[in-house]
Amino acid sequence: MLREIVVIVLIFGGAIFMALAGLGMLRMPDLFLRMSSSAKAGTLGAGLILMGAAVHFNDFGIYTRAFAIIVFLLLTAPVAAHMIGRAAHFDGVPLWKGTVQDDLKGHYRASTHALESSTIPENDCPATDEDEIPDNSEFDR
Repeated sequence: MLREIVVIVLIFGGAIFMALAGLGMLRMPDLFLRMSSSAKAGTLGAGLILMGAAVHFNDFGIYTRAFAIIVFLLLTAPVAAHMIGRAAHFDGVPLWKGTVQDDLKGHYRASTHALESSTIPENDCPATDEDEIPDNSEFDR
């Protein structure tokens, strides 16, 4: 009886986090915030669902496979989100109008794709689309 309750709580909690990840993909105003919500909540949701499945089947082989998959997700999802975000920033994807500070502006060298600690010359910075930021977003209110 207790095992079934734990399984229900884990799988239902995972489903809630997966739904929040999907909602974040729909509601967040720019690519960088969408990536953040989907990578964090999606990974946690998938991990909880896998733990619920492992507890349900109660087999050592299932526990080890679920643990290996969770470790793989925890290692790869943040790296993938970081690489996609870095490529998007280099490509000039505009930030949300409500963004207060762009920490990478002026520190990312376009010629070598290197991140510098000191400010680099303006002619070696990636092109940005700041003038093309849509002005009709409901998040701008």
